[in-house]
Formats: sequence, structure tokens, C-alpha cells
Amino acid sequence: MAPVIRPRRLRSTAAVRRLVAETRLAPSELVLPMFVADGLDEPREISSMPGVVQHTEDSLRRAAAAAVEAGVGGLMLFGVPSPDAKDATGSQADAADGVLNRALSLLRNDLGERTVLMADTCLDEFTDHGHCGVLDARGRVDNDATLDRYVAMSLAQARAGAHMLGPSGMMDGQVGVIRAALDAEGFTDTAILAYTAKYASAFYGPFREAVGSSLQGDRRTYQQDSANRTEALRELSLDLAEGADIVMVKPAMSYLDIVRDVAEIADVPVAAYQISGEYSMITAAAERGWIDRDAAILESLTSIRRAGASIILTYWATEVAGWLSSPAAG
Repeated sequence: MAPVIRPRRLRSTAAVRRLVAETRLAPSELVLPMFVADGLDEPREISSMPGVVQHTEDSLRRAAAAAVEAGVGGLMLFGVPSPDAKDATGSQADAADGVLNRALSLLRNDLGERTVLMADTCLDEFTDHGHCGVLDARGRVDNDATLDRYVAMSLAQARAGAHMLGPSGMMDGQVGVIRAALDAEGFTDTAILAYTAKYASAFYGPFREAVGSSLQGDRRTYQQDSANRTEALRELSLDLAEGADIVMVKPAMSYLDIVRDVAEIADVPVAAYQISGEYSMITAAAERGWIDRDAAILESLTSIRRAGASIILTYWATEVAGWLSSPAAG
């Protein structure tokens, strides 16, 4: 007997599939991570991330304007100081004339309220040892001393014009001290995007090149162990209690179960970061003709959205926003 129930009816044409799609992407849900470096005359390609560059201030402004024009929802800025500007405490991180704070000021002046200007609030790019905090006499990251540096960095970024701060160092108490400091200085509208579950991952490799990392050793004493799941929910409860406005899981694609766990509990928006290694894997496979690049990009982003993230940080944000805004996508 022929089947009466035929689920394939709702897959029969592209128009039908669009009509019944359960998960949708929108340009406004995408955030573009961007790198701005000191001492460059022209943008410098990142060899392990084809298509992504370290920007000059001028090229950053052009790329940011293009992203906003494409409908991208936000920009996340990372600063890359010159090697001789790095020191043990990352002093350039909170210097008003430091590379990241200069860039934030430029983009705030250019774009005003047309986008959400986000800042990476972490010391790793600025320290000569490459860790996300200051070190104690034993060479370990000193949690509470690092919090003092995060406060200084947060206030500098807020003064420079950031709408939202992204503390990514996974220090205990970081969201609480930053929120208190912002409020005390009158920055009550400056939001915090908490890197709630940031795992120690092998997929960060290309990012280290992107920010000119000086890392010695690893970050396993403060980033989460990839074997742990429940621990992420403990971090979530702490960040929410400390005043996080948005919570994020990083990486995304290898941690979709964590994205789902967080999304089922959080009463604030959930973000996920499609990190450098995820970008580079798809790019490399596509360059070799092993996969369909554009289809793989959309599938990967849809999977992150389907898992529960309402905000996705991706290096393809501008390009994908253009696809989603085209008549063919509608």
C-alpha cells in the first residue's frame, strides 16, 4: 500500500522548504569579529585564515561601514599592539591611545548608534607572556589581580565608545567587578557580553596568529575543560547573578550541546562564537574542492542558530548578510 503520510511533500521545492523552515538566519543576528593592528601601512593577511586581515585604522573603518551597510548586527573589535608595546600587565589595554581604544573611538564617531560596537575585554593580546591576566611569582595567572586590570580596561573601553564589553578571560568574578565599576562611573547603559563558557580548545590556533599572540604554555587553568558540560551551567548561573546582559559559548560548532544547555536556561540572549579554527577548516576544505563552501557556511551557521544561539559571531558575517538580504534568499 502507498503511504498516506508523506513528509517529503514539504521538501518538494525550494519555495516549500523556505516556507516551512524551522530555523532562520537574519543579518542582524550576526556579529563580525575584526582585528586592528598598530604599525601597518596596509591590511595584513592572516595566513591561517584566508580572507581575514589585520586592519589598519583606515581599512577597519571601511570594512566596518561595509558590514553595517550589509545589515550585520554588531562588530567585535580586537586590538593587536606592536610587539614592543607589550608588557607583563598589558598596560596598553587601558591606555587611551592604545590601538584598541583608538579604534573604538574612531568607529563610534563614524557609526554612532547604527551598530552595536563591542570590545574584547581581555589582556592576552597586550601581555608579553600572552596570558589573559597578570602572573604571580609562580608564573600562574593571578585571578584577583587580573580583575583590577579588567576594571581599568573596561572603563577605558567604555570611555572610548564601546556599547558592549566582552570579558573573555574566564576569571572568577569578572562580570561582577566590571558591572560595579561601570555603574560607579556612570556607564549604566554599557552592556556586558559574558564569555560564559569558553573552552580550552585546539581550534583557537589561527586566532593566535590573528592577534600576534605571545602565549607561553596554555590556558587550561582558567578556560573550561572540553570534557565538562555541567560546569558550563555553573558558570552561567554566576554570570547571570553578576549582571551579564548576554551570555556566550565559545567555540560554537564543537559545543552545540553546551549552546543548547545554556539556551534552555538563560533568560538573556545567548551568543555563540564560530571561532578561527572552524572558519579555517571550512575554508581549507573548500579551497581543495572537498566541500561546497557557501553551502557549508550556511549549514554551519544554521546549526548554531538551531542549537539555540540568537547571536552568532562569525568571520563571514558581512558576506552572509549579503546573501541573506538578496532577493534569491527571500
